[in-house]
Amino acid sequence: MARKKKILYPVLFMILLTAVFTFVLAFINASSIDLIREQEELRIQRSILYVFDVAHEDSDESVSSTFNQFITTETEDSKTYYVYKTDGEIKGYAFEFSGKGLWGTITGNIALAPKFDKILGVDFISHSETPGLGGRIDEDWFKEQFRDMDVNTPSPVIFKPAEGGNVDAVTGATLTSNSVRDMINSFIEKIDQEVMVNE
Repeated sequence: MARKKKILYPVLFMILLTAVFTFVLAFINASSIDLIREQEELRIQRSILYVFDVAHEDSDESVSSTFNQFITTETEDSKTYYVYKTDGEIKGYAFEFSGKGLWGTITGNIALAPKFDKILGVDFISHSETPGLGGRIDEDWFKEQFRDMDVNTPSPVIFKPAEGGNVDAVTGATLTSNSVRDMINSFIEKIDQEVMVNE
């Protein structure tokens, strides 16, 4: 009997301890869910302003007010996209796009000119690529290469030094670079097909 108690007490203690920590974590999650949602919304707003190259201050208030001033969020067929307007004139559209990277899904935003003939900007909002290698797709030098890129070609993104190359790949991250290239080219092709169908 004494032996059963020796075994039972640690088990009960661990169950109680687990229950307490589970409750604490659930409470913290529930109390911070609005803040998490707000920060996620700000992160998307920053990304959309970046791909449209809309100037703003770095504060959360500036991001939110600038976004609300220039960007309209639209939904069609359960898909969300963003419209950039100044003085009532549409300057571009932004869409979320994603594809398979080396270690998982890469998700980003891409902005296109009103006639869908030019990339205005690209940003990556989620990925699990290797820091210091594939993770360098987050760096401005890489993303800025896509600004004002003509997409009226069979393959808009071509890595240098290939003929017609217009983008430098990330050194040491061939698979991630190829994934980004394929994601963007596939997205442009899909958009072109949808535009042709709707015309």
